[in-house]
Amino acid sequence: MIAATAERRPPQSGKHSHVVGTPMKKRSLFPLGETELEVLQIVWELGTASVNDVRDRISQSRNIAYTTVMTVMRNLTDKGYLEYRKDGAAYLYSAKQTREEVSSQILDQLVGKIFDGSSSALVQTLVKRESLTNAERQEILHALAELDKGES
Repeated sequence: MIAATAERRPPQSGKHSHVVGTPMKKRSLFPLGETELEVLQIVWELGTASVNDVRDRISQSRNIAYTTVMTVMRNLTDKGYLEYRKDGAAYLYSAKQTREEVSSQILDQLVGKIFDGSSSALVQTLVKRESLTNAERQEILHALAELDKGES
């Protein structure tokens, strides 16, 4: 006699249930990966760049496939960091967001996730670092003084 076996499933407990053994997707602290940031920095430097231009730059320090650079640039376009136009058979990419805009977005995320939204805590951490030079401390003090002038 063959016994019927019922498939065992964990009980569903709302929309946040998680099946044991299924890895949960981790959210990165930053919206850009290392290679994405590297590519974006090269495009900022060049102004307009093809996949080959970017690959040639990266290839000066490490090996990277053309298709990898192409995929990264497509992903950056999908994420809204780059835009492109067709120039003959090639696509030319340029930054859709400035370095300052991206830096500000990443810094806002860092402050929110690491410093509980406190810009003051971030600045205090930077100022207390032993590796901060006197010149860097003076630059920070000057920047704060300029902010004070603007508020008065």
